[in-house]
Amino acid sequence: MAESFVLNTGARIPSVGLGTATGKAEPGVVREAVYAAVKAGYRHIDCAPAYRNEKEIGLALKKLFDEGVVKREDLFITSKLWSGNQAPEDVSEGIDTTLEDLQLDYLDLFLIHAPLRSKKGAMPTPENFLPVDIPATWGAMEKLYASGKARAIGVSNFSCKRMEDLLAVANVPPAVNQVECHPGWQQMKLRELCQSKGVHLSAYSPLGKHGSPQSMIPSFLSNPIVISVAEKLNKTPAQVALRWGLQMGQSVLPKSTNEIRIKENLSIFDWSIPEDLMANFSAIQQVKVLRAEFVVHPKGIYKTVEDFWDGEI
Repeated sequence: MAESFVLNTGARIPSVGLGTATGKAEPGVVREAVYAAVKAGYRHIDCAPAYRNEKEIGLALKKLFDEGVVKREDLFITSKLWSGNQAPEDVSEGIDTTLEDLQLDYLDLFLIHAPLRSKKGAMPTPENFLPVDIPATWGAMEKLYASGKARAIGVSNFSCKRMEDLLAVANVPPAVNQVECHPGWQQMKLRELCQSKGVHLSAYSPLGKHGSPQSMIPSFLSNPIVISVAEKLNKTPAQVALRWGLQMGQSVLPKSTNEIRIKENLSIFDWSIPEDLMANFSAIQQVKVLRAEFVVHPKGIYKTVEDFWDGEI
């Protein structure tokens, strides 16, 4: 299994990246995690203004560059467009803020974080949501791609319907759709669509969101099928889940601030899941964990989570 996938731009995206949506991590924790991850061999760091830690990540990157651990061209850095910057005239400001915080001159990949637009400068809550105009936002994203500030552009949290709508109007097709994807939510329909259109599928929460207080759903990592495969291969359930993702053709973005787990999550290249065991994953019950209930309001843009996901949950 190659340690990278080729995007439709010709660039390579590393197969495993570090997710940085670490919630309420104490100041400095994410900075240390990024530093440890790159030292351990990670070459992809996935960021977003919504995670409220890009300045910390920028400090880690500067330290890595200053110490000669890596050069800028060795890393693949992804970030995302804040919902309050989706108006076409605000898209450039969105990437400029991120570049300043990360202390970089360009991003390897810049994504529309979600089909969710909020009033500029306001919190992304239902009363502040505005109707999206993805074609207009995408047109501004294409200008960033032409300028070189973003060497690839794409989307995140886009359903099949939204992907098809975007592909119908895009002059520059999206290089990536980053979505929740793991053995407990395999996204087969979306995967097939993306593969047929040359769009790379990248998986956030590839280990699910076990222990999530807003979900009573058991972690798929405790599923008997995952445990059985892990025992047969003498691997952890997390390693099996990540390896499953790679063999399905997607990059994976596990998040952790624990150095031992960070290293463990990268140890998935010198072995594989046999075809007969891969087939067993199709029997796992499919349940979407990250449903985005926060977007729903009776008087808002999205009345139900089904509206937001175009019924694809």
